[in-house]
Amino acid sequence: MDFWQDLVQAPLITVSDLVLQHYRAVGMSNRQLIVYLQMLSFAAQGEQFPPVAEMAQRTGLAEDAIYTALHEMLDAGFIDLRSQENAARKRVDWYDLTPLYARLQEKLAQPAAGAVPEDAGAPEQAPLTRQRLFDEIEVEFGRPLSPIEQETISAWLDQDHYAPELVSLALREAVLNQAYSLKYMDRILLNWEKRNIRTKADVERERANRNRF
Repeated sequence: MDFWQDLVQAPLITVSDLVLQHYRAVGMSNRQLIVYLQMLSFAAQGEQFPPVAEMAQRTGLAEDAIYTALHEMLDAGFIDLRSQENAARKRVDWYDLTPLYARLQEKLAQPAAGAVPEDAGAPEQAPLTRQRLFDEIEVEFGRPLSPIEQETISAWLDQDHYAPELVSLALREAVLNQAYSLKYMDRILLNWEKRNIRTKADVERERANRNRF
C-alpha cells in the first residue's frame, strides 16, 4: 500500500481550534497537549485506553513522562478514567477525553481578568474517608473487597500511617498499569516511602522534578 492510499484511508482527527487557542489558559502544558492529541488519534482508531509504550514511541517522550502527563490531566480534570463491562462481562477501562471541553467552557465564561479571582468561592474538596477509599478501590477493581483486603488497606492507614489520598494515588498508578491488586499498590507505596514521599503534594513534586518538559 503506497503513501497516498494510506493518507486517504487514515482516519481524520478533529480538534477544535478552541483547544489549540486556549489550552494554556486552562493550565494544560505542551507535553499534556501532545499526549492528549495522541489519545485522540488512538480513539479515532477504536483504542480508548492506548498503551503507554506506544504513545512514548510516537512522541519520543519517556514512558514515565507519559504516565506523569496522564496523572496531571486526570488531576486537573482534562480527562477522566472510566470503566465498564463488555458483552463478555469483562471490565474494560477507557479514557473520557471530553472533560477538557467543560474546563474550556468554564474558562471562557469567566469575567475579564482582574474582575474576580479565578478560584474565588471554589468549594474545598472533602477529605477522603476510609469508606470512600474502600468504595473507590472496589469500583476500580470491579468487585467487592474481601475482609483480608479491607484489613490490608486499614493497616496502610492505621499502622503505616499512609494518607488516604496517597493510597488513592497508588490505586490510580495501578489502574494506569492495568494491575488490579493490592500487592501492586503495596509495592508502589513502599517505593514512595523509601523516597520519603508521604503526601499527594510529595508525589506531584517528585513527578514535576523528574519529568520537566
